[in-house]
Amino acid sequence: MNDLSPGNTFPDLELPDHNDVPRTLSELAEGDPVVLNFFRGWWCPKEQTFFRLLAALQDEVEVAYSRLVSVSIDDPVTQSAFRAGLDARWTFLSDHERRYVDALDLRETTDTLYRPYVPTTFTLRPDLTIHSVYNGYWFWGRPTLEELRQELRAITRDVRPDWEVLR
Repeated sequence: MNDLSPGNTFPDLELPDHNDVPRTLSELAEGDPVVLNFFRGWWCPKEQTFFRLLAALQDEVEVAYSRLVSVSIDDPVTQSAFRAGLDARWTFLSDHERRYVDALDLRETTDTLYRPYVPTTFTLRPDLTIHSVYNGYWFWGRPTLEELRQELRAITRDVRPDWEVLR
């Protein structure tokens, strides 16, 4: 079992993306800060609301050299359709074989039929060090867009040597 607390390194997952292409988390980070969120599935109204917010943030994330990555138990075809419906441009990873849901101790225990991920959002440094964790089981436990902006700002300030203005 992994300790997914701030300061620890998040495991470098390898899962198929929404196009069924195997991808690793470190490859997707590409040396940039990452917002990594695990979600129940496309069918959850809480997820749909949260993802509409993330879609509104994606332009800022892209121009700020940061990444969004989302993971669920949905198969790649379902994820691709959900992604297209949101007009999302970030990568969705599919753990439809449930390789990591229990290993990460992120299985939602109230759904014993589908065994989805408990909604959890992490902000990660480029080396996958965990900066913060949000438990979104209850909707208000999820990060706001402003909290994500502040988290990404703090990580960027810390990892970019040219952050400070030259004098």
